[in-house]
Amino acid sequence: MLGTENELGRGILVVEDDEQLQTALTQVLSQHGYEVTVARDGYEGLEVVERDPPWLVLTDLSLPGKGGMEFLREVRTQGYHMPVVVMTAYGGVDVAVQALKYGATDFLQKPFPLDRLEKIIQQLDEDRGEQPLLPGSIQKKTGGEDPCAGFLTRDPKVLQTLKMLDMVSSSSATILIQGESGTGKEVLARHIHRKSPRAHEPFVAINCAALPEGLLESELFGYEKGAFTGALARRAGKFELAHKGTILLDEIGEMSLGLQAKLLRVLQEREIDRLGGQRPVQVDVRVLVTTNRNLAQEVQAGRFREDVYYRLSVMPFTLPPLRDRPEDIQLLAEIFSQRSFRKNRRTWNGISDEAMMYLKSRPWRGNVRELENVIERGVLLAGDGPIQVEHVQFHEPALAISSCQSSGGTIWEMERDLILKTLEQHHGNRTHAARTLGISIRTLRNKLREYRELNGGVALGV
Repeated sequence: MLGTENELGRGILVVEDDEQLQTALTQVLSQHGYEVTVARDGYEGLEVVERDPPWLVLTDLSLPGKGGMEFLREVRTQGYHMPVVVMTAYGGVDVAVQALKYGATDFLQKPFPLDRLEKIIQQLDEDRGEQPLLPGSIQKKTGGEDPCAGFLTRDPKVLQTLKMLDMVSSSSATILIQGESGTGKEVLARHIHRKSPRAHEPFVAINCAALPEGLLESELFGYEKGAFTGALARRAGKFELAHKGTILLDEIGEMSLGLQAKLLRVLQEREIDRLGGQRPVQVDVRVLVTTNRNLAQEVQAGRFREDVYYRLSVMPFTLPPLRDRPEDIQLLAEIFSQRSFRKNRRTWNGISDEAMMYLKSRPWRGNVRELENVIERGVLLAGDGPIQVEHVQFHEPALAISSCQSSGGTIWEMERDLILKTLEQHHGNRTHAARTLGISIRTLRNKLREYRELNGGVALGV
């Protein structure tokens, strides 16, 4: 699997609700070799940070919903250390001081010249010991570039997949990436974008599972002023923001049948209809989709449109789970531990042979995300020494052991009971429960949906 944007240092998250500034920042930063993800408020920004931590965050302070100051505070509270540059049209010294107190790296008063932002980013690049990627120093791709940059693996099957993807990345073909949660589907999608002629254009990702149908439609296609109550101004959707670049439809299997029909028109005609719009808008985008479901089975079950499935599966690829990629467990464990030791300002002393054998023996139902969480905790427990078996066993809650000893149920039942019990202990707070369980919020959400479906759609206690 996998090197994150944080590792590559080319991912920038822009949290800004002003469409014109969104577009301007996206265009300028993309031209300088950065991959830009846009969020319109603090809630969406936090989802991006948790899903794929960027190297740098640019955030407005005045945002709808969760404001920029609250967003900044939560980013720091959750332990993320990437630079955060705040932007605001209001306030002066007091606001700047408060932002810096909450962990901001720098402060920009709107309107600001773009060369001021470029200087800040260039200095941050230099501070981390890398060559700047701004004007006059843009790094060109060469024939000697690592073909697996951004997606690290030693698994022969995955390496073969990467070679095939390199052959089709230069096209505009829609690519379907299937695999369990946590296997690195979005990282692979970003790898495809980096290898394509659209690499310096926007990369826009949207999680189809995170939004209800009505909101997802307006997020994808945008809307005109007056299209519905609260539509006070025209707003571009994700497809327009990704014009000339790449759009990633994450967890496409969660999209409703009605919205799939509208997506089909985009795939066929390359044009979208804004909500309340009078005429279609042409878009030039490369579409990538990911899913943790078997879409062929979803088609047979009537939950996914057959015509959309065939449009999406022009080039289908499946990422195997981590338990089927034993060569990658050691590779990723070492990368994650080195990164975590650096983040905690400790000297890396490796992972003991016994601990590595234990890691390779585990099933990793949460895949790479679970492994990264386990290594993170192992680093905290190891102190200044190497990571030992007892440091990576800590993630197995006593509740799971006691359940195993007393219930006599299946592993699936014990996992379900553990998840529901942990949610109950955290009063239904999914973020806290996921952190305790050592899984991502997305994995927790998928598990809860699975339990509801098997329970006839009835919520289970939370």
